[in-house]
Amino acid sequence: MPAPIRSYRDPLDEEEAPHGANGETSSPMEGLNGCNVDDGQKRVVLPMNSCKSSQKRSKKTKESPFDLSSSVGGISMAKREDGDREVVNLVLMTYDSLRRRLCQIEDAKELNTTMLIKRADLRASNAMTGKAFRTNMRRRVGAVPGVEIGDIFFLRMEMCLVGLHGQSMSGIDYMTIKDELQEETVALSIVSSGVYDNDAEDNDVLIYSGQGENFNKKDKHVIDQKLQRGNLALDRSSRRHNEVRVIRGLRDAANRNAKIYVYDGLYKIQDSWIERGKSGGGVFKYKFVRLSGQPSAFAVWKSVQKWKMGSSTSSRTGLILADLSTGVESIPVSLVNEVDNEKGPSFFTYFHSLKDPKPFSLLQSSHGCNCNKTCVPGDLSCSCIQRNEGDFPYTANGVLVSRKPLVHECGPLCKCSPNCKNRVSQTGLKHQMEVFKTKDRGWGLRSLDPIRAGTFICEYAGEVIDVAKVNKNRGYDDEYVFDTSRIYDPFKWNYEPSLLEEISSNVSCEDYDIPSPLIISSKKFGNVARYMNHSCSPNVFWQPVLYAENNQSFLHIAFFALRHIPPMTELTYDYGCSSHADHSSAPKGRKKCLCGSSKCRGSFG
Repeated sequence: MPAPIRSYRDPLDEEEAPHGANGETSSPMEGLNGCNVDDGQKRVVLPMNSCKSSQKRSKKTKESPFDLSSSVGGISMAKREDGDREVVNLVLMTYDSLRRRLCQIEDAKELNTTMLIKRADLRASNAMTGKAFRTNMRRRVGAVPGVEIGDIFFLRMEMCLVGLHGQSMSGIDYMTIKDELQEETVALSIVSSGVYDNDAEDNDVLIYSGQGENFNKKDKHVIDQKLQRGNLALDRSSRRHNEVRVIRGLRDAANRNAKIYVYDGLYKIQDSWIERGKSGGGVFKYKFVRLSGQPSAFAVWKSVQKWKMGSSTSSRTGLILADLSTGVESIPVSLVNEVDNEKGPSFFTYFHSLKDPKPFSLLQSSHGCNCNKTCVPGDLSCSCIQRNEGDFPYTANGVLVSRKPLVHECGPLCKCSPNCKNRVSQTGLKHQMEVFKTKDRGWGLRSLDPIRAGTFICEYAGEVIDVAKVNKNRGYDDEYVFDTSRIYDPFKWNYEPSLLEEISSNVSCEDYDIPSPLIISSKKFGNVARYMNHSCSPNVFWQPVLYAENNQSFLHIAFFALRHIPPMTELTYDYGCSSHADHSSAPKGRKKCLCGSSKCRGSFG
């Protein structure tokens, strides 16, 4: 029979709950960069510049706190302590924009230096924390303002910056709270890595293993885990029955060496015991049970995994077609209706790119680059890199670094190989897409896979419409149209150069510079892009991409993820509004917007 945890409690722990293993007045907490923060005293958030001496840094921080007036982006003191959805998105997008830019710089350095490449994620978090560009710094039990159940994170630093989980390495985050009678250490959140934890068959139950190795590093002597620090906090929380945030870690299918973290909501510890680990030492086990009435998150991931692994298509409820693209895409596009009995959208011919594209005349010549094999970041002799203002537009894993007036990709005229990393928008779908019936907006598009911010989603495929003909007919009577001449709400997505003071930054303009208007109809010919609905708060944006074919330059519209997008989340972009008061180049009449966003403009088109 497993031993109860109470048999492992030290009498001192019962009398002096806040004391840690070494007699501290509180359990030391690992900060954003692994430094210890004494949470028993008045809380001070430490910058992430160095971790050489936590004691010296602690004194220095108390004497001279952050100069918060130097913060960028207009995050008020109140929002730094308690955020909201808008601020959380701002922090996450700003962090990722810095990380992408640092990746771009380091990729270019590989060609010209033998220096060790520093981790872009840590450098970006240093920059953010040094400027106090973060939110939800006030530590709390329960839900975190602005963080929604189902949100995904590709790095632990992201969770730290928005206050979801304050530990960059440890799986248990905790703090000391005071009540009328005593101080006590309680757990705030846990990260289940999926390595040591034994997930129960029920998606709402998690069997979590305590902290601590089961052997002594010096002599490999088997030892039991100790009831201290995070383990002590979990023990106290099991008795207090306080809510604990649970973040589930899952293997990233696109990178087997990485994980994706999904916030699965609030849990309570229902039971705890001791088991013997593989090494023979005692391991604490905690049974977490999810509170009812919360939106599904981890359960959605598990359902998607079953659909992908299922040997028959019957396991997917509402499945109409296994592949809407009929083999045009390398990854099948499923068609699903779980709302009503409609058997599918109107007929069209699936096409992967532009039909009858019109060439553009540019000041720069349309000849391709002369690179061998693939274009290399930092190689300024590459003509395609020269057209991109000297920067390679994508990171090593194919993520767009910044919005640009135009992204110049390699094309058929270039001598580099077809797998060159500067052909991102020409390689088709990389995620398993699903066209599905929405409740009130017709057919929509979503992905069965998580999508990282800056990742290519798809091109807007279809027939190019003659602009002169559109003007002559005073508009187009076609709902399946993309028009670059519409007015789109401006937004900032690129990195903030003032957060990277140590780097000489070449800041890209985010205003598009399109040679002449491009209108594309996907009514008869098109791809999955025709099913993306409008939203006034979209999670996808479009970027004009140019590459040469047959000694001529052709413009294409590529869609990229605005922010991290969880699986089964509808993909939307801003349709924009007519650029003419008389609606001469817009569909007949504006449409009522049903996006449901707090920033909804009421109509579009």
